[in-house]
Amino acid sequence: MTRRERIIELLLERDYSVSELARILEIKGKGARKAIIEELKAISRIAKRERMTLLVRPAQCRKCGFLFKPEINVPSRCPRCKSEWIEEPRFKLERR
Repeated sequence: MTRRERIIELLLERDYSVSELARILEIKGKGARKAIIEELKAISRIAKRERMTLLVRPAQCRKCGFLFKPEINVPSRCPRCKSEWIEEPRFKLERR
């Protein structure tokens, strides 16, 4: 089973953050988050073709509550208060 197939299988069960997916798939190192984000972008295209929907719970600043756009990336800093205390976005796949 490829990494992408494993991610799809996991996301059909429940929602996960990028860090959780990297930990489950045992991807370590500097590019772990980036690798998962690239896989999620590809999965969003596959999902449309396979009659699934990739749901995104947007990232949120834990300090001021600022809600980011629901997109496939992990912000590093809040634009409102400049805090780096950011809750990662969460992703889930649902069949239509």
